[in-house]
This record gives sequence, structure tokens and C-alpha cells, in this order.
Amino acid sequence: MKIKIINIILLAGVAGFFYSCKVTETYERPKVEQGRDNLFRQQTSSDSTSIANVSWNQIFTDQKLQNIINRTIQNNLDLKIALTRIQEADAVFKQSKLQNLPSLDGVASITETKNSAAAQGGNFIMPDLLVYRLGISTGWEVDIWGRIKSLKRSAYAGFLQTDAAKRAVQTQLVAQAANLYYQLISFDKQLEITRQTIELRKQDVETVEALMEAAYLTGADVEQSRANLYSAQLTVPDLELQIQQTENALSILMNDNPQSIDRNSIDSQLVYSDLKTGVPVALLKNRPDVQAAELGFRQAFENKNMALAQVYPTLSISGTLGLSSRTLENFFTNSLFYTAGGTLTQNIFQMGNRKAQVKIMEARKMQAYYTFEKTLLTAGSEVSNSLLSYQKAKEKEMTRQLQIQSLEKAVEFNKELLTYSSNTNYVNVLTSEQSLLAAKLAGVNDKLQQLQAVTEFYRALGGGQF
Repeated sequence: MKIKIINIILLAGVAGFFYSCKVTETYERPKVEQGRDNLFRQQTSSDSTSIANVSWNQIFTDQKLQNIINRTIQNNLDLKIALTRIQEADAVFKQSKLQNLPSLDGVASITETKNSAAAQGGNFIMPDLLVYRLGISTGWEVDIWGRIKSLKRSAYAGFLQTDAAKRAVQTQLVAQAANLYYQLISFDKQLEITRQTIELRKQDVETVEALMEAAYLTGADVEQSRANLYSAQLTVPDLELQIQQTENALSILMNDNPQSIDRNSIDSQLVYSDLKTGVPVALLKNRPDVQAAELGFRQAFENKNMALAQVYPTLSISGTLGLSSRTLENFFTNSLFYTAGGTLTQNIFQMGNRKAQVKIMEARKMQAYYTFEKTLLTAGSEVSNSLLSYQKAKEKEMTRQLQIQSLEKAVEFNKELLTYSSNTNYVNVLTSEQSLLAAKLAGVNDKLQQLQAVTEFYRALGGGQF
């Protein structure tokens, strides 16, 4: 009994000594503040307040767009795939939490041993044996180097990464739905302007024909007027094609068959203007793909810790407890047996392979860190670009209205001069009409640029609240 106690104390002492020798590293989150103070370039706020803290339905106030976004979030197949990946990662994490528990197996066996006559000689006779056994066996790897703890932390980081990836998909889908919707209603407006222009140019053709009959203009002027009409008419099929293609894209986004989309007009859209960036460190909290990249680095960090721990010896404790008897009659009489032991294992010939694995994991850890850095820089650039796009579109708004007003007057004056004076010719009328149409279409694009810039700003900062 004394020897048993000494063995247990010795085994516990060896385990305690190794456990005190820490070989893994402690994870520290990358700090955005260092060297990234001007990440946004045009920073609009010195505190943490940003558009990322605003619910998406406060930014996209069009009720019909909100219906499209809700249907997209509920039905989109990419989002459903992301949700199944979360379920998979959750199962992996739960599996990793069980790694540190001892194994426990029930054992029931009947063993019959028949010895050969050739193996027996002299006066020694090996009897045939029939043994019945019933018991439990257990085994436990003592996590002296932190390998199993790192495994759990790695699996947990992987679970959080899939959740961040799901939110990134969700944010991207909201932005994509809004962008397609705004593109669709901008095509509607362009088609409306084009059809109004066609009606005006039909009237122009009739006017020019009348002026030709009155000998004020020539047949060439009539043909130029008709060509100007045809030019406007030719843009209608392209716009109708773009409208249907955009409707189809929105239908796919909502996991629906291609169909007509119920929508409002671009003139009714209110552009969200309270565009605040917040501070750069908020990207770590709000932007899902930055979070996913940081968690990818954390997972790689813990994978390196596991590789480090595998270089050192493993300590396993095993034991068996049960009943054993050669006959069923005496199975419960004096048949108790047990085994207990500990094993310290150090691989010798694979040591070089395991050290190489540590180097591989270190390289992958640095790759994940650089990916995180790049993702963060890209996020800052996207915030800056979308904010600048909104600001420049806003700057064009007033000037564009002045341009359209001037061109409308130019068209009117040229037509009057064409009728009552010889100081102009029909080329001036054509030029001013074409410029007016181009300016009106550009005005639609200016409004579209504002709407899409706000959408991209929302996505770039992390997507708001759901």
C-alpha cells in the first residue's frame, strides 16, 4: 500500500512540474490605434458615434425598399448557407469542449484461451482458460502544455468567425438590395425623361417640316430632326432591358422567380445625410469582415500554440475497474479487479516533423495577421471613398440644376431664333437638345450617386443594427 501511495505522489509531482512549465503564448488583440489614427482620411467625428450604430430601416426609409430588404434577409440562399456554417462551427466548438474530459467505456467480455500441445512440455501444463469480465475503463490526457485549451480557443474563434461572416453576408445583402433598388428606380426616371424627350422631338419634326414647306429650312434639316428623334427612341429598348435585368437580380436576391418589382420613384427618395464615421477602432466592433479577419488571426495563433504543445511529452492516465471470474457461479464473489497507471510519452523520430509544424503554424499566423491588417486598411479606404462620393455628388446638385435651366432656355431661344431670325441654324437646336437630355440623365445619376454612396457608407462602417 505504501508503494502505491508513493507512485501516486510521484506521478502527481511529475504532472505538476510539467504543468508549471508554460510553453504556449497568451493571445493579445491587435490594436487599431497604433499608426491608424487617420484611417478614414475624412473623419467626421472624434467620438464613437457613427452611422454603424443606426438601424438600417432608419437609413433606408422607403417602405417598399424595406419590404425587399426584409424578404432578402429571410430568404436569401447565401445567408442560409452562412447559417449552416455557423451550426457546423458550433458543433465543432462543442466537440472541442469535450476533449479535456476523461474517456469512460463500459466493457463486457468473454475470453476463451486454448493452448496448443506443442507449446507445453515437461511437467508444466498451461490450462485452458475461460474468463468472464464486466467493468469500466477510463483514460485521460493531462493537458500539461495547454494543447487542449488552445484547441478549445481555436474552435471558439472559428465559431465566432462564422458568425461574423454571417453578419458580413447580411450587411452585404442589405447594401446590395438597396443599390439594386436605387439603380432600378433611376432607370425608371431615365426612361421617363427619354419618353418625354421623344414626344418633344416628334413635335420638333412636325415643326421643322412646316418650316421647310415655308422655305425657312431645308430637307437636310428635316432629316437631322428625324435622326435626333430616332437617337432618343433607340435608348428606350436598352433602358427597358436594364430595368428587367435589375428586377431579375433583385428577385434572385430574394430567392424568388424573376418578376416585376413593386417600387417608388427616385424623386420620392430622402437621402440620409447624418454621415458620421466615428473613430477607427469602432471598425473592430462594427464591421463583420474586420472581425472575421481578426478572429482568423486568433484561430491561427491558437493553432500555433497547439503545434508548440505537441513538441513536448504527453501524460496519460488510464485505469480499469470491474469484475472478473472464470465461472459465472463465482462472478460476484471475490472477483473485483482494477488496473491503474500513468504514461509519459515523448516522440523521438517525429520531433523534426513537429518542430517544422510549429514553423508552418507561425507562418500561417503571420499570414492571418497581414490579412487582418489589409482588411482593416481596405475598410478604411471604403469608408473614405463612399463619404467622398456622397460629398462630391452633393456638390454637383445645385450646379446641375443651374445647367439644366440654362440648357432649357438655350433650346427655347434657339427654336425662336430658328423661326423668326436667320441668326441661327438647326444644328444649334440639335446641339442644345442633345445637351439638355444628357444633363437631365446626368442629374438622375447625381441623385443615384448620393443614394448609393450612403448605402456603401453604411456597409463600409459595419452595417448598422439589425
